[in-house]
Parts: sequence; structure tokens; C-alpha cells
Amino acid sequence: MANADFLLTDHRLHIVGSFGGIDDLRSPDPSSVRGMCDIAEIRLDLIAGASGGVETSHWRHLDGIPLLFTARRIEEGGAMDLDAAARMKLLESALGDAACIDIEVASIPEMRDITRAAEALGVPWIASFHDFQKLPETRVLEEAAKRALDAGAAAFKSAARLHGTADLSRLADFQLADHGLPVATMGMGPLAPVSRLLCAQCGSVLNYGFIGKTPTAPGQWDAAMLKQAVSRLAPFRV
Repeated sequence: MANADFLLTDHRLHIVGSFGGIDDLRSPDPSSVRGMCDIAEIRLDLIAGASGGVETSHWRHLDGIPLLFTARRIEEGGAMDLDAAARMKLLESALGDAACIDIEVASIPEMRDITRAAEALGVPWIASFHDFQKLPETRVLEEAAKRALDAGAAAFKSAARLHGTADLSRLADFQLADHGLPVATMGMGPLAPVSRLLCAQCGSVLNYGFIGKTPTAPGQWDAAMLKQAVSRLAPFRV
């Protein structure tokens, strides 16, 4: 199963359909997935067995659909307490099928082997940053985006919990700024749904919804609903 071409360099908006578990991954047929999203995210930490491994047969039915593989560390929402070596092993097992992979900004130094392997195969990687408690200061987000840029990431993704409209406005302002690489932003919590529309309208290149019954982040849209809603937005630029 060859990876499907997927470009982040054009700054086009993409809908990411994220599978929340093995049952959600097994259920849909490829045509329905194509109608829901532009790229499908497979959370390897959510589908790994007790031994910490995964079977590539789990996604064989999605042949031809761009796949984003993520093995999230537990500090940023991972389902299992996997060290860097274990997460790299999971990603390595899926690399031949990947259109893109996700590495946390905090994990870049210890996971350099997998980013280099991805780059050698022409597979872009996203540098992600998550805060489930609050929206960090803008300076912190800017520093994380700079680390992503300097490390060679194809895009920077930030997801954080929003506590008020001031947070929502500040996240949108961060999205609108030029950080030297494509950026994806989204809120979590009660303001998550509206934040995901606003950030998409402000140019977020990756906009995550869930496929199946299980959201993979607090306040996440159903992917099909998100795709329909985003399609009605006109780009906003200051």
C-alpha cells in the first residue's frame, strides 16, 4: 500500500478525519471516508495492542486515502504511556503507508531518527503542541512554531483549551500571523466547535474532526459536519 500524495506547502485547508479507536477504524468503507475528509488520521497509540504493536492490516481497506499517523505521548493526550522508542517503533511500522506523520515539538530531539526516516522517504511531518489545561501565552506558541520550523517540520499544529472569548481571539490572531511555515490551530473545551471554524477561516491548514463514534479531543466536530461547515467559509485575512 503506497502512501498517497499529500501536500501542505500550498496552504490549502484540509479536513482531517481522526479515528478514535480500532472499531471506528474498521467500520467505514473508503468511499465514505473520502467524503468526510481530505486525510485520515490513525492514532497508533489508540489502536496498539497490549504488546505495543499494530497490524498494518487494520488500515488496508483505506488504500488510496492519504493517511496521517500519530503515536501521541501521554503528556499530550496519548492513550498509552509509551516512551520515545516505542512511539518511533509504531510510526516506523506505518511509515510505508504514510502521507504524513505527527511528532510533538517536545519530542523532536528524542525522535530525530523517525523524522529523518520520514524525510528520506519524502514523507512530511507535522510538529504538534497540545495544552489540555489552557491556551499558553502567545510567546510560548511562537517559540514552539520556531522550533518546528528550525527542525524542518512541514507544518506546526497547536491545540489548546480555551477559557473565554479572549483566548479565542488570541488563537485566531496567532493563526493569522506569519510563522514561516503552514500552521494549524484549534481550541478544545466548550469553545472548541466555534474555534475550529474561526481558525479554519483564518487559514488553519489542518482541521480535525472525528470519524465514527469517538472524538479524539474535547469539543471535536464530526468530520463530515466539519467539512460541510468549513466549505461555507470565506477566507479571512487582515
